[in-house]
Amino acid sequence: MENAKTFICISNYFKGADFLTHLKSLGNKVYLITSEKLRDKPWPHEAIDEIFYMQGQDIDWNLEHLLLGVGNLMKSNKVDAIVALDDYDVEKATYLRENLRIAGMGQTTGRYFRDKLAMRMRAKSCGIAIPAFCSLFNDHDINTFADSVAAPWVLKPRSEASATGIIKVFDKETLWIHINEMGNNRFKYLLEQFKPGDVYHCDSLILDKKVIFSLTSKYLATPMEISQGGGVFRSSNIPYESDDDKAIKAVNEQVMKGFGLKYGAAHTEFIKCNEDGKIYFLETSSRVGGAHLAEMVAAASNINLWKEWAAIEDALVKEKKYKLPKVKKEYAGIVLTLSKFQHPDLSSFSDPEVFFKVPLDYHAGLIVQSDKNERILELLNNYVDRLVADFSVTVEQEKVDKLH
Repeated sequence: MENAKTFICISNYFKGADFLTHLKSLGNKVYLITSEKLRDKPWPHEAIDEIFYMQGQDIDWNLEHLLLGVGNLMKSNKVDAIVALDDYDVEKATYLRENLRIAGMGQTTGRYFRDKLAMRMRAKSCGIAIPAFCSLFNDHDINTFADSVAAPWVLKPRSEASATGIIKVFDKETLWIHINEMGNNRFKYLLEQFKPGDVYHCDSLILDKKVIFSLTSKYLATPMEISQGGGVFRSSNIPYESDDDKAIKAVNEQVMKGFGLKYGAAHTEFIKCNEDGKIYFLETSSRVGGAHLAEMVAAASNINLWKEWAAIEDALVKEKKYKLPKVKKEYAGIVLTLSKFQHPDLSSFSDPEVFFKVPLDYHAGLIVQSDKNERILELLNNYVDRLVADFSVTVEQEKVDKLH
């Protein structure tokens, strides 16, 4: 293929089919490295030149074996780019780039998009508002924090995704019980003041260190609430040019610039504090948002984040200009729950606004689209009640034993 480039994509979760397919359609050679456990997933094989499987899942991967395998592949292939498709693959990709001297995000910048402690320290140095926080390295620092910062607090794993493993704490005695139970794992956590408020996410595309597209949405039920209490996940994009939209997009641009993301996709979360009305940075990632938020963004804006991210990667290695497709300004929302049925029958959800039905086993979920924000919220509220009555099941959150 004339001007074909070679990409290595890493994903230890089944995701990114649109990315892989579009990258191939642009005339590239596409390799995928994934987990052996995902061998039978419906990967878009027609868009992948070869798949390599690693033993174990995610943190079980042997990075030396990964490096050796990619190094051997490079003996007969000039690799132009390495792309991490999921949160947990960022470290793997930065490790490979650093060792093989391939252009792209390195390990230091990569920590700003994976390590929640590094994120907070970087945000603080950039003058970005964040909840009060403390590392768990030093006992005196922890006691000083607990004595000076009002509870409740949250203990957060530094490198887990979403709300996995978060522990809410209401007093100093309980705090130390949890810290002591962590043993040698305590340094893998941070301590942060819990600020009640509405949680938002801003999904972005970045090119040449500039945010070229972003959409602001609000969690109607936050990942933390769901992971700790069960329930139905909901999110929808907020009115364009509203005060919250403008404020969050402004801070999002600060984060992207300050953290050094040069290009790609990003999913960043913020909280609007109930007490003071301020926007606080919570966390970010150099990837497309999970839980089918990409389809929700596409329904509202006509921008497929996976596809456009692939186009940006392609343009960079081929040194050509990237052009963002025309963006529409409509509204979309998602409602998603665990289902007691492997293949739930959602045919009764027949409103014309239904844009997408989530195809995951043991999940019931829909994305709705409208030119009116009020209609989206009305449908989501209605669908929550119906899903809870007919499909929802609550599964206790597994304790996190193996930390990243």
